[in-house]
Order: sequence, then structure tokens, then C-alpha cells
Amino acid sequence: MRAERTPSVEPAIVRAGTLAAELETILRDGGVEHPRREAGDIIAAIVDAPRFWAAQHRDVLVAPVVIELARAAAMQRAQGAPFAYAVGRAAFRHLTLMVDERVLIPRQETELLVEEVLSRVSGGVVADIGTGSGAIALALATEGSFDRVIATDVSTAALAVAAENLRRCTGVLRCRVELVAGSLLTPLAGRRVDAVVANPPYIAHAEARALPETVRNWEPPTALFSAEDGMRHTAELIRGVPAVLRSGGLLAVEVDARRAVQAAALARAEPCLRDVLVRPDLTGRDRILLATRVDE
Repeated sequence: MRAERTPSVEPAIVRAGTLAAELETILRDGGVEHPRREAGDIIAAIVDAPRFWAAQHRDVLVAPVVIELARAAAMQRAQGAPFAYAVGRAAFRHLTLMVDERVLIPRQETELLVEEVLSRVSGGVVADIGTGSGAIALALATEGSFDRVIATDVSTAALAVAAENLRRCTGVLRCRVELVAGSLLTPLAGRRVDAVVANPPYIAHAEARALPETVRNWEPPTALFSAEDGMRHTAELIRGVPAVLRSGGLLAVEVDARRAVQAAALARAEPCLRDVLVRPDLTGRDRILLATRVDE
């Protein structure tokens, strides 16, 4: 006799307004600030729609897969996870990137770092050092006019995330993107590039307790903290970049505003680096170090 098949059980289909109310309860019970707003934001992120989508489409039926993902995201937020990790994605310039605890969450101030490179460099090869999710490299490769973008990271786990984001961006790339494992400038040994851009770790270990819990307890320490009072990675980049930059090439580094003066002094001490300046972010804090390589 043929055995009878047990029908699979799927989540009941609900309306967007009903799901939002459920998520709001989960978030409120978890102590999340503004639970109603975040409930709508979670649904919008999952369906890849504008943030007010749930409020404007309360009677729309939501697919079971969206219900499951939204509930899981709300539970993660209730447990303290950053929003980007909970929904598994983050916006960076015109891109939507996959992110999780293997990589730093892209920040808005880093978008200005990309803007500086796009406005100063055209053509040639650009290297993104410590690429993480691939945010900088992929923004440059989809917006700029370069021959190639090299994206490096010491973390193979981070490179796996970058590789997935690269796959998702295949249709909008304007140049080849090469992912390479290695610490700082090591993967560029024997090469010359037209620009080096980096958002290196720059928080001192002693400053960890002052960070928000969503940063301190969730984001990868290797992407956050640097020895020597937060300056080791930045200093190594500045001292090593003359060996890999072509003459006229650009160095663009995101720095801690508290150490911007120190970073600029290190750049000015390098005989091959000229036109050293620090640009402010949108809040007026000095955050972007720029310098140009010249022949000695």
C-alpha cells in the first residue's frame, strides 16, 4: 500500500498590517526603541520596498517567506542585533548589500570617501584595502570609470560576503573586480595602482566600552580596533603606500576625527606624499585623509 503523505504546514498568510502589529509587539517586548517604526522598516527591508510600504499597504497579503524572515529579524532586533544584521542587508550609495556579523556595517560617512575617489581618479586600477562587505569596491566599480578594482581583506570570512555581493552586482559592474586575501597592502606586492582607498580599523582597544552595544557586541573586532592607540593600521597604510602607488596616484583613507591631525602628520612625513589634506564629513568632523604620490 502507498503511504499517505502528510501535508506540509506553512505559515498562515497574513496582511501587512497584521504582520507589522505582530512585529511591533516582539520589538516592544525586547525593549527596542520606536517599535512601530522599526516593524514597518523590517517589512520594507525584507520586501525591498520604501520604508513606509507596510503602512501604505496594510491590506496586502504577505508571502510566507516574508513572514518568516520578518519574524526572525524582529527576534534578532529584540535580542540586540543591529538592524542591518537583523534584516541581512544595508544600503550604501545606490547599492543594497548583504551584511552579517562577518563584516562591518557600511556607514554613511564612508560614502563621502567613495565620492572623493570618484571625483579625483578616472581610469586605471584602484585598490580597496580591507573591503569587508565590498561596499567601497563595488560602489567604485559600478559608478566609476576604472580598468579594474582590487578589493583586499585579511578575513576570508569577510571576502566570502564580498564575493556574494559581487555576484549580486554583476549586471551593473563597469569594470572587473578582483578579490584578494591578505593583510593591508601585502596583496599589492609587486603591483602599482592609481589609487589606494581604505576604511581601516581605527578605534583604540581602550575605547571599546564607550561604543554602543550594537557595535561593541556585534560587529567584528578585527574591523573596528587597532593597536597603538587606534593608529597602527592607518600608520602602516601611510608608510607602505608609496611602494604601490603610481606617481600621481591618490591615497584616500577614512580616519578617526580624534586622530586626523596625527594621521595627516604621518602622511606629510612621507617624502613621496604631497598635497596632504583632511576633509570633513557631513557633520563637520575631520574624517577623510587625502594625499598624492609624487616622484622623489
